[in-house]
Amino acid sequence: MQLAIALIASMLAAANLASAVPLKRHDTKMMTSATKGNAAGAVYFITNEADENRIIAASINSDGTLTLDRAVATRGIGSHGLTDPLGPDALFSQGAIKASAKGQVLATVNAGSNTVSLFSIDPNSPTNINRIGEPVSSQGEFPMSLAFNSDGSRLCVLNGGTTNGVNCYAVDKNAGLKALPNTLRSLGLNQTTPASGPPGSASHLVFSEDGKQLMASVKGVPPTPGIIAVWDVADDGSLSADFNAVSPPSGGLLPFSMTVIPGKNAVLTTDPGVGFDVVDFTSGNASSAVKIDGQNATCWSSFSQKTGNFYLTDIGTAIVTEVNVDDNLKASIVKQYPQTAGAATIDNDIATVNGKDFMYVLAPGAQTIEVLSLDAPGDAKHVQSLDLAGPTKAAGVIISTNNLQGMTSFIRQ
Repeated sequence: MQLAIALIASMLAAANLASAVPLKRHDTKMMTSATKGNAAGAVYFITNEADENRIIAASINSDGTLTLDRAVATRGIGSHGLTDPLGPDALFSQGAIKASAKGQVLATVNAGSNTVSLFSIDPNSPTNINRIGEPVSSQGEFPMSLAFNSDGSRLCVLNGGTTNGVNCYAVDKNAGLKALPNTLRSLGLNQTTPASGPPGSASHLVFSEDGKQLMASVKGVPPTPGIIAVWDVADDGSLSADFNAVSPPSGGLLPFSMTVIPGKNAVLTTDPGVGFDVVDFTSGNASSAVKIDGQNATCWSSFSQKTGNFYLTDIGTAIVTEVNVDDNLKASIVKQYPQTAGAATIDNDIATVNGKDFMYVLAPGAQTIEVLSLDAPGDAKHVQSLDLAGPTKAAGVIISTNNLQGMTSFIRQ
């Protein structure tokens, strides 16, 4: 009897220990026989499946191309927003998964379990990610977007369901995410869980360049335009009790992604109702809505440090649009780059690899990642279509066109 009790106690102790240590191998499914040891970095996106959410990590090679490496369980589940018909962009958002280069951490939403998972990134082998602690409550429903502050010490989440708004955490690299006091704030949207949309849904969460504001975009329901909700951020990370609602410029309708315009108190927001908007937070005098002729749903955006331009993706036309914003916040379309018809180009990110910028675009319609080399302003070249379907199937990882979401990158320092 005593032996049985001792055995049970030993098993319980082992189970408790296992819950506190990094991922076991059964949580990781490899898609390569050997991880690249000299990778320049990695990109990450999520499967967002309703029975299991996984992060898929791909190595960034020295020439900017990608090699699929592994799929790691988040210990949460995905979800799809309510829309008719169902299609790609399940979360109606940008930023469902985010990496912090300075913090060497990676976070993802689990929209179906209303949680957020945190991982460490091995800086010497960036596809090697390990869970830190257990997934934590998003303190709302249908979490859809994440934002790290500049040093990766704080993380905020945007909830878009019936209980919607934002919540922030301190990032503890040993214990995981710890909710910060005075950061749980409501948007007050009349929403459902899962979220209904895309019109009327929340979209994207970002910090301002100086870290003193936290901004959440909310799409309008035409003809009523949406807003950008702006909270002030105190030194201790707490948020102002109420947000300031900033309307899009005249002609703007559906603020979706937000990309900070460097050196300006302004953002470029994609706007599937017109093309994109420039939102000037100083006086508003330089704000403008810019039409992209022939666009269908321009919803995602990134900025290239090397070319100084913005790159926007359209899920309907599968076209990448390059945009310049000058010192006076006047915006112009530089060039457009058609991708494979029906690819449904959604989330994207840009990373600098050996002095050159590369754009990584998730294309769930084709079940690929499209890689573009941004050689100079007005000169982007397609260099790779990375197949996702074959390697994931071989590894026993379930992906589907309607659920794939997110794109973020990490570069070795």
